[in-house]
Amino acid sequence: MYLKKVEGPRTVTLPDGSVLCQADLPPADTTRWVASRKLAVVRGVLYGLISEADALTKYELSPEEFQEWVRAVGRHGEEGLKVTALKSLRDSEGEALNREQL
Repeated sequence: MYLKKVEGPRTVTLPDGSVLCQADLPPADTTRWVASRKLAVVRGVLYGLISEADALTKYELSPEEFQEWVRAVGRHGEEGLKVTALKSLRDSEGEALNREQL
């Protein structure tokens, strides 16, 4: 069996005990970004499987777009990355802000 040479670690262990490996990352030519693919990239960067610079280059992402993914995961978990959930999550955050201003 031959292993392809890759930069950095081949696998990382996540806090829940699961293992994330290079094969779990989406392909470089991904055009349809579903929540699970976004989450794999975010976890890969946060846990050191791939550098942020490499992820931005490989997936042709802007730094702002990637940081928004990270913020969404931090606030709402995988649900925050779902396009259909974004409006309701933003609305609920807006309502909370409005109540705080009163």
